[in-house]
Amino acid sequence: MSDYIYILESHLSPDQNRVIEEIQAAAAQANMNLFLTGGAMRDMLAGFRIRDLDFVVEGNPLKMAKGLAERRGASLAAVDETRKSAELLFPSGVTAQIAMARQEKPGRGGARIVTPATIQEDLRCRDFTANAIALSLNRASRGLLLDPMNGLADVERRELRSVSTYGFYDDPVRLLRLVRLRVRLGFAVEERTRMQVANAREAGVEKQIPRRALGDELRRISTEDSPAEILKALEEDGLLGLFSAPVAAKWNPAAMAKFEKATRMLPDDFRTRRLRWGPFLYVLTEKFTPREKQAFIKELELAKSDVDAWQKLESRAKKLETALRSARIRKPSHVYHLVAPAAADEVLFLLYHSGLKPVQERLRNYFQKYLPAVQEITPEEWATVEGVPGTAKHTKARTEFITTRLDRRPKKVEPPPPPPPPPAEIAGMRRGR
Repeated sequence: MSDYIYILESHLSPDQNRVIEEIQAAAAQANMNLFLTGGAMRDMLAGFRIRDLDFVVEGNPLKMAKGLAERRGASLAAVDETRKSAELLFPSGVTAQIAMARQEKPGRGGARIVTPATIQEDLRCRDFTANAIALSLNRASRGLLLDPMNGLADVERRELRSVSTYGFYDDPVRLLRLVRLRVRLGFAVEERTRMQVANAREAGVEKQIPRRALGDELRRISTEDSPAEILKALEEDGLLGLFSAPVAAKWNPAAMAKFEKATRMLPDDFRTRRLRWGPFLYVLTEKFTPREKQAFIKELELAKSDVDAWQKLESRAKKLETALRSARIRKPSHVYHLVAPAAADEVLFLLYHSGLKPVQERLRNYFQKYLPAVQEITPEEWATVEGVPGTAKHTKARTEFITTRLDRRPKKVEPPPPPPPPPAEIAGMRRGR
């Protein structure tokens, strides 16, 4: 029998392990059964790095989530009162979603009827079997794997299989999710699931996807490693036009590939992935007319914050570009102290968009040289910095320490002296031969 707790811990970062411990403690205090589910379990069992932590509790977790935010300094990134779910962003950058075990059924006008359920009922209502696996984190059954749909076998076969025959009718956005997961995981789609997709497409269920759901799915695509490949797959399946006709007609694969290349320069964490949204929309709609952009916003019901993250990005990034091109930027520390506090979406935009050679060179140097140099500073070296962490004195001393480290000249390595000439007597003997 596999030790799933050991497998889980070996796939998690130290920060993720701490978050699981905190959520376990909170669930125990609230007397609620807690399970790790969804993408976290799928990725763990498939051998992928776990990006986000997905939890399910048997009960309403919103009060627990708000308490965690207050006690642990986490922020509530999103709250869904209908589904009783909350997304938490912890100071370490770890993200966790805590949701109520539930059943969902389609209602009138595209609404969803949500009712509380047991964990087994919740798993049987999921989209794909690979996502219908849970791991108990409760004291009495910790490490118990729950797999009512035999999803583990599908993960081992690297297949995506629909949980229900009518899954795409119940929630048509699963058509888009299937394409995204197929590309990201490199899994094949099981034969009967392909037939279910064909039947659902023949019935035109994709036209029933709510506008807000389309926007949410597009946001998820923006955080993927290969958004260009996903968009291409959606185009091949005739689904890309659901987001808007100009998306299908005017998206630029070469530009999106350039965007992907730029994203690989930045740290791979939740905060940075989340901030790809504005630059992604900029690249996706770069060839749109102003009227097409307005229609796109309306069709996807984009919030004002989404529109601002996209349409105000260029003017925000201009300030950083101007600072980076300045002739006064001569030392590595100048570049580091400019880029380190900058917003990730502004940096990403400049990597993609700026045509100024000094800007591109300085950004590359930051990610390839200066940032790694600071990351290599040991805890023992940081401990020599004066002041109490969090105080103005310590912050100033830390800045000076980084400046000294980056700007110091590497010691010149003297070449070894040439070997001494052979003794004259031996040399003469050699000539005599």
